[in-house]
Amino acid sequence: MVTVREERPAEAAARDALLDLAYGPARFSKTSERLREGRLPELALVASEARRIVGTIRLWQVSIGPDRLALLLGPLAVAPDRRRRGIGSTLVHHALREAARRGHGAVLLVGDASYYARFGFSCEKTSALWLPGPFDRHRLLARELKPGALDGARGLIAGRSPLEKRPDLATLVARFTRSDNSRTPHAA
Repeated sequence: MVTVREERPAEAAARDALLDLAYGPARFSKTSERLREGRLPELALVASEARRIVGTIRLWQVSIGPDRLALLLGPLAVAPDRRRRGIGSTLVHHALREAARRGHGAVLLVGDASYYARFGFSCEKTSALWLPGPFDRHRLLARELKPGALDGARGLIAGRSPLEKRPDLATLVARFTRSDNSRTPHAA
């Protein structure tokens, strides 16, 4: 049985392995990845089956133009041996319900219109929005969670999620030298 729940910090490696399997190294070259890079997601869900992560979806805070906020959905991935079982659809429905519950007005994504139309996504209100890099205009889709949330939206889509806290280089070096006695000078 598949269960959808929030991702746990210890599951990051399993999630990344699933994304590598689903998208390969090309996932790091996508324009939408620039909006997520080094940031914390607003929402991270996984589908698990017998302790195995078989699906993942994440939502990220973005600004759409100078004065509006929305969420960016992606990436969505399902393990190859678990596809065509409704896991991806279940993840999208859970993510959209949770985003609405948290009071967000709209969700954007870059994806296949024929797949995402079933969830209410379209390019109807994205024509005046653009991404900071190359993208296929017809793949920039949106769904309003609150009626009118995208009315008149125009401008650059930019990352707004909080930045990940990462130690600086000096802190990493200090940790490494303290934990590795071979790096400490010895008295002769």
